[in-house]
Amino acid sequence: MRAMYDLALHYGEGPVPLKATAERQLVSEHYLEQLMAGLRRAGLVTSSRGAQGGYELARPPADITIGDVVRVLEGPIDPAECVAEGDPADACGRADECAMRLVWQKLKDCINRVLDSISLKDLCDETTALVSGSCGSCGSCRAGPDFARVLEDGVSGTAR
Repeated sequence: MRAMYDLALHYGEGPVPLKATAERQLVSEHYLEQLMAGLRRAGLVTSSRGAQGGYELARPPADITIGDVVRVLEGPIDPAECVAEGDPADACGRADECAMRLVWQKLKDCINRVLDSISLKDLCDETTALVSGSCGSCGSCRAGPDFARVLEDGVSGTAR
């Protein structure tokens, strides 16, 4: 997800070298190569070779949801086998009469609705509000003056 976020931040700038994304997001370049192969097959990123090569989003960040990425990388969101694709009776002989199956289905629907409601653009926009300067405690982050307050108060406004 962080690699896709990185590509969204650099959308429109041309191909982004995988090495640069790996360094910025503190992820193994070899691991990213594996992930990018699946994302490319799914049509979420494109790749180009050569000195100026790299990866870029296949569509604008506003057109790619967190759900799109999670389902490619992790598969369907199924909190229990009885709500996975296919015949629920294959997963559980009580699927037709099980009250918990209703809970798992509602949970699955809710998770998918949330993941599909957030685009990469939304993620970038929300993060940009927090990340704009330097926190002063490390040389690599771009956290703005509000960042220290967010760390102290926590995202929800409670003390850490």
